[in-house]
Amino acid sequence: QVQLVESGGGLVQPGGSLRLSCAASGSIFNINVMGWYRQAPGKERDLVATIASDGTTNYRNHVKGRFAISRDNAKNTVYLQMNSLKPEDTADYYCKAETWGYHDYWGQGTQVTVSS
Repeated sequence: QVQLVESGGGLVQPGGSLRLSCAASGSIFNINVMGWYRQAPGKERDLVATIASDGTTNYRNHVKGRFAISRDNAKNTVYLQMNSLKPEDTADYYCKAETWGYHDYWGQGTQVTVSS
């Protein structure tokens, strides 16, 4: 089992920045890929960015150049640095851990609101 706890969400003005954190605990040695997903009201949950155990990253086009995912294996934490935020980035952001055995674990989510 893997437990994930997100933090760092909040209210920010357009053009501002936030950094989300996701702390993993439990069977962390089983984790391969970690990622951030988001779900806006009335919409499906979508991929934002992922980072594999070898550091390989992947981003959805709409966040490339504005968001950066990183991973601190010593702290068992993955981060999402979000810059140049837009109102359309408003959503609940979820952390996901994918194990080598292809099991997925999700955090409880953290809310991000971009508004003036």
